[in-house]
Amino acid sequence: MWQIVLIPFLGTTLGAASVFLFKNSIGEKMQRALTGFASGVMVAASFFSLILPALDQTESMGKLGFIPVAIGFGIGMLFLLVLDMVTPHMHLDKQEEGPRSGLKRTTKLVLAVTLHNLPEGMAVGIVCAGWIYGNSTITYTGALALALGIAIQNFPEGAIVSVPLLGEGVPKGKTFLYGMLSGIVEPIGSILVIAASGLLIPTMPYLLSFAAGAMIYVVVEELIPEMSEGQHSNIGTVAFALGFILMMALDVGLG
Repeated sequence: MWQIVLIPFLGTTLGAASVFLFKNSIGEKMQRALTGFASGVMVAASFFSLILPALDQTESMGKLGFIPVAIGFGIGMLFLLVLDMVTPHMHLDKQEEGPRSGLKRTTKLVLAVTLHNLPEGMAVGIVCAGWIYGNSTITYTGALALALGIAIQNFPEGAIVSVPLLGEGVPKGKTFLYGMLSGIVEPIGSILVIAASGLLIPTMPYLLSFAAGAMIYVVVEELIPEMSEGQHSNIGTVAFALGFILMMALDVGLG
């Protein structure tokens, strides 16, 4: 199970290592494709790996079974909204958000991707906890599928955070380190959730939908605008579809 927790972090690390293959930037079309692909994976993971199992667990509530899922989803969105407001960070379009601070631009860029990674780590931890405690709607292969899907999505994210740092004048070795460290929050978040899982299992539908809400917030607030900005292009949309299909195939095939 601990190997599953580390899989998403491995994806971020491999993506960050791609900095050694680029000169100083990622092309606009490539950046759109990577961001669109990551968005598709996250949306599919939120639905197939988190929301559907949460709804299955509230089936005994009949028509009211959606209520715990809706509450958890809303709280997850609110949680990321608050983090987004209180954490100084910078997007790829150089727009800064959060309170003013004396942090370097490179640090703010890394913090932006760290915010993306937090809900993903929590999602893996919640699903792993459900499997550990014998939840009938969550299987080992389902947890593995989610971790693999997020790792695949983390690969382009690791590249997206690392390569732009080259344009800020950061040496390649440091850009790789920053990109890798942006993903360390994922195994940490997973382990913390698993450690507290004995107390959290009764609220599993809320937790699953909470993670889904947090991930969807990242997609809507950060990734989709970044893949759509600038001159009109369908590259991001096509990449989104490919990411969604891949994650759906992983979840259905392995789950």
